[in-house]
Amino acid sequence: MLKTKNQKIIAIIFIFIVLGGLYLILNSKQENSDLTSIRIGWQIPWATQGQLTQILKHTDILKDNGLQGDFKGFSYGGPLNEAALAKEVDVIFTADQPAATLISKSDDWVIIGRLMYNRVSLYVPPNSDIKNASDLRGKTVAMPFGAAAQRMALKVEEEAGLDPEKDVKNINLGIYEQSDLVRDKNAKKWGEIDAMAGFDPTPAIFEEKGLIRYIATDKVVSLIVMSREFIVKNPGAPEKFLLSMREAYDFYRQDRTSADNWFIEESKLNVSLGALKISDSVEPNLLVNSKEEIRLSFTPEDYLIMQEAADFLYNNKMITSKVNMSNHTDRSYLEKFQDEK
Repeated sequence: MLKTKNQKIIAIIFIFIVLGGLYLILNSKQENSDLTSIRIGWQIPWATQGQLTQILKHTDILKDNGLQGDFKGFSYGGPLNEAALAKEVDVIFTADQPAATLISKSDDWVIIGRLMYNRVSLYVPPNSDIKNASDLRGKTVAMPFGAAAQRMALKVEEEAGLDPEKDVKNINLGIYEQSDLVRDKNAKKWGEIDAMAGFDPTPAIFEEKGLIRYIATDKVVSLIVMSREFIVKNPGAPEKFLLSMREAYDFYRQDRTSADNWFIEESKLNVSLGALKISDSVEPNLLVNSKEEIRLSFTPEDYLIMQEAADFLYNNKMITSKVNMSNHTDRSYLEKFQDEK
């Protein structure tokens, strides 16, 4: 009799557990059905952008703003653009040049906000005889062609009175291939290469290890670009996403260690926290004192840099049509976003 009674109690408890589990599942599905699903295209090894993405992945920021993130990581901007053109993502994190390339190929994409500033640099070995850009005459400079680092390097050469096509031997070298060459603190050259141009976090890693000396540095304006088709289907999504990005920045400025470690873990980069701090030093949103000071809008200088990127691509026949970056920026979402502060 006692055994039967205990069996009944166990059965009742089991039923309650099952019912409770079903309730949680159904309640969770109901909550998720109220969220707008958004496919986020991002670049796994790209610092600062990578930390912001990790914060969105590891917190409830998107959910709290009515969004459900589906994160799709890419190695660099090229495959990300291909995914955008194939309609496999709804919003992307990208730099000014890849954004201009995407816009030149499709009217579906619109710039809704500033993602971050990213540093590009021109550098030489620590013991190089090269002191400034004018010393690059007759030298070999390696850089990733098509990247903003190439644009910056050629501009620096021209400003020094050099003709990039005649006075300097500029060659293509991928950013990840640089690490195989830059290893000696006492180097005067890297094989046949006298100088290199690149974008963070790679130069920041070299800098922290004392492996390079800068000739010039500049910044890239990186962007949040969203599909117009997605916006039409999901009114209010741009503002919700911008609110999420502001909160991600607010988290980042207050807890860099967590964000950096999440980034290092997924990117698999051999990079220290010190190098990442060098890399993100160009971004003013990490230096503000309150969430209200975080800026995702653009300055007049930002538009000049963005247009310089588009013009560079067209002048070098990397795109077939001119792109006016300002005309492809919708400020209305930023204005509504500002109203939410």
